[in-house]
Amino acid sequence: MRAAVVRTFSQDLSIETVADPVCPDNGVVLEVAACGVCRSDYHGWTGEHPRVQDGSILGHEYCGTVVDAGPHAKHALGDRLIAPFILSCGDCPACHTGVSNTCENQVVPGFGVPGAYAEYVAAPFDHNLVHLPDTMTPALAAGLGCRVTTAWHALTDRANARAGEWVAVHGTGGIGLATLLLAKMLGAQVVVVDVVEEKLTHAKSLGADAAVNAADTDAAAAIRDITGGGAHVSVEALGIEATTNASVDCLRTLGRHVHVGMPAGSGMMQVNMRAIYTKQLSFFGTRGMPAWKYPSLLSMIERGDVDLRPMVAREVPLSGASAELRAMHGPTPPGTAVITNFQA
Repeated sequence: MRAAVVRTFSQDLSIETVADPVCPDNGVVLEVAACGVCRSDYHGWTGEHPRVQDGSILGHEYCGTVVDAGPHAKHALGDRLIAPFILSCGDCPACHTGVSNTCENQVVPGFGVPGAYAEYVAAPFDHNLVHLPDTMTPALAAGLGCRVTTAWHALTDRANARAGEWVAVHGTGGIGLATLLLAKMLGAQVVVVDVVEEKLTHAKSLGADAAVNAADTDAAAAIRDITGGGAHVSVEALGIEATTNASVDCLRTLGRHVHVGMPAGSGMMQVNMRAIYTKQLSFFGTRGMPAWKYPSLLSMIERGDVDLRPMVAREVPLSGASAELRAMHGPTPPGTAVITNFQA
């Protein structure tokens, strides 16, 4: 099969012909219809993720059609499926208690096993996969596997965001845009933060109530002023020290910080603990979403409760993934990119 392979960190992916994936006994092989290009991939591509090395195939936001099924698979040939990026085992205590995104035996394609920057991808534990709605394009479906699912879980299960509250979103990439759109659907007021004016303008066109350019102002102070004392919920969507502290500092007393952005490198950073202590803040980490929540999320999108189509700005060929990753070295344009052509 044709695949984009990591050979040298921070250099263009190598387009190669590699062996087709072996079908797992407890899963399926998908012919990939679309795969998102995510900032988590960028961290792997630059060598900042321990499970990405020479020969790795990235790609954890994918959907496709079953072309092979193992003897213990839950799905059949021809099924069109969408996958959460965390494939949980279904048997451990975490899975049995409904928090499968913390599964101790989880598999994440692209990080430790071959991902979906390829014509085909193997998906073990296929009970995590759900049917792709006929009304949803593969390009949009691919973007749900990480960005939207993570944002939805962050807002609902971790932060318990409520109608009328102020939600601050630090970073308007894929996670940030998904958080904006979903928070507005919940009835919250949203202020977005970025350093690229074009992205802030884009976010306001999608319904953001206010926008703050952190390149030329104190973002936390501006948010406290806009919200009349601070945000109730603040979502950090980049994983860096500056936005983490801005998120903590922008909150009002008893506010809730949700850390979504994957920290790069060692992950160590200095955080304003005095603010957490004096304002009695809640500080949540979050990663992914339990697979059992996927059907209700898809139904919500199918009903038209929220329109996530504006998130996908570019459909690119497999050979174009490298340019998207390189662009993440600096400020990126609005919207996200999805690979939809695996022959070019």
